[in-house]
Order: sequence, then C-alpha cells, then structure tokens
Amino acid sequence: MQQDLSILVVEADPDKARQIIDALKDGGWTQVQALAQISGLERAIRRHEPDIVLIDMANPDRDTLEHISLVSDAKSRTVAMFVDQTDEDLTQAAVNAGVSAYVVDGLQMTRIKPVIETAIMRFQMMRKMQSELDAAKRALEDRKTLDRAKGILMRQRNLSEDAAYQLMRKTAMDQGRRVIDVAQALVTAADLLS
Repeated sequence: MQQDLSILVVEADPDKARQIIDALKDGGWTQVQALAQISGLERAIRRHEPDIVLIDMANPDRDTLEHISLVSDAKSRTVAMFVDQTDEDLTQAAVNAGVSAYVVDGLQMTRIKPVIETAIMRFQMMRKMQSELDAAKRALEDRKTLDRAKGILMRQRNLSEDAAYQLMRKTAMDQGRRVIDVAQALVTAADLLS
C-alpha cells in the first residue's frame, strides 16, 4: 500500500484530530493535514491537493454529503467517512456521492489503517471500472461513426462495405491520421452538406 499519499483529516475536536493524525502516522502515512471545519474543505483541498480525505462526523445529512462530494471531487480522490449513526437513505447518499468508505459507529483508532487501505483499494477498483466503461462507450461511439462513414462512402461511391473501409484506412495512412478521425471528418462533412 502506498504510504506517500497525502491525507486531509476533517475533525472538529482538536484532541481527536491529533489522535487520528498519530494513528495515520503509526500506519505509515506521514503527509497528514488537519482541518477543523467542513466549511473550509474546498479551500483546504485546493491548497493541499490531498490524495485522501478522511472525515469524522457524528451525524451527517444529505446536503452535507452532497457538499462533500462536490468540493472533495470524490470521483477523483479517495474519501473515507466515519459517522456515529446513519440510516439507509444517508448510506445510499454517501455511495452516490462517491465516498469510498462509509464507516458507521464512529472512528476507532485501531480501524483507521485497514479502513483507509480498503478505501484506497475500492477507489482504485472503481476508477478502473469507470475507465473501462468510458473506453467501452468511446469504442461504441467510434464503431457507430465508422459504420456511418462507411455507409456514406457506400452510397456516394457505390462501394462495398469492405472497400469503403479500405478507402478510409488508406486515406488515414496517407494523411498520418487515425481511421476514426477520417471517419469523423467524413460524417461531419456529410452533415454539413445535407
């Protein structure tokens, strides 16, 4: 597990913040900053650019969870929350907000390291899945564009599907471009002319 990650701890109680920082440092993380008020989260994130945001909060509400998600950019960094109590709606809101770990029954110092490690792994897994999903969506869109461009060439030049693709491929090679770029240019030009 990476120990050189920077962590921002949000904890209102200075004594508890010190205990959390000490537990994190005992776990091997040395780049730790503390923040006393959730209202300063956005500014602290811009200033410190942490890899992980750890929030200890007794009773979060849906608005607070949405705010945390927005300002912490929970989709691009690990966010772990420790709460004293919750309900099904708040748990769902935390998941929807992109919180990597949502631990109910408060923060216990002995659980910090395993929870952070699990949150990091879960975040990395979700990021990988999102990246794969985005790539699949792009591939599908590219496939649609290629098919549309082949259809245009087949109609305009009376070519077979294979000949239309080969023409786009040759054009791409001659111009030092990707086939999808040639297909997109062809589709754009056809849209302008129709």
